[in-house]
Formats: sequence, structure tokens, C-alpha cells
Amino acid sequence: MAKAKHIRKAARIVLGANLILAGISHLTFARKDFRAQVPDWVPLDKDDTVVYSGIAEIALGSALVLTPDKYQEAVGKAAAAFFVGVFPGNISQYQNKRSAFGLDTDRKRLVRLFFQPVLVFWALKSSNNI
Repeated sequence: MAKAKHIRKAARIVLGANLILAGISHLTFARKDFRAQVPDWVPLDKDDTVVYSGIAEIALGSALVLTPDKYQEAVGKAAAAFFVGVFPGNISQYQNKRSAFGLDTDRKRLVRLFFQPVLVFWALKSSNNI
């Protein structure tokens, strides 16, 4: 039981660290690539959307890394909801054939779609929701 708890915590920290890095990249070096994922129907400026989602990722990542055990389930649910919420961006990138992050073929963009449920599961499992 203790081993499983340590594995969940490590998985939560790795996911959180990746979210922090992704959030930082939204605000800096990968900003243009992230704009390619913003669907045209989003009523905000694409760059603003990227900035806001980057801030959200940094906040969620930090919460995953730093949250006390008492709140881990709530934070995990919030992270999973975020991954569901940004999924339309991945679909938009595929539908509109927008190349970014090395996803320069329909096949690569399609395969990327199947990774999003993995992130949802990871967020939930690592935070003791499953």
C-alpha cells in the first residue's frame, strides 16, 4: 500500500512538473506553436488564450506538485478537467491540418488525439481518484 502511494505521488509530481514546463513554454518559446491549437471559434484572441492556458497550466502543475494529501483528489479532478477542456484544441489542430510541435502530418496529429485521455487518466489515477 505504501509503495502504491509513493508511485502515485511520483506520478503526480512528474505530471505537475510537465504542466509547469508546458505553461512556461506557452508564455515563452512555444507560444507560436500553441496558437496553432486554439480553435477559430474561441472568442478570445489566440495569443491571449495561449497566455491564459499557460498560466492555468503553471497553477495546476504547481498544485499537483505542492498540494497536501488532503486536497490531492480535488486538484487531480481539476487537472483532468483542464485536459478535457483543452482537447478541442487538439481536435482543431487535426481538423485544420495545422503543423506545430512536430505534428506535421495528419497521422501524427491523429495519434496525438489518443494521448489526451492518457493525461486525463494520469491526473485522476495519480491523485487517488481511481
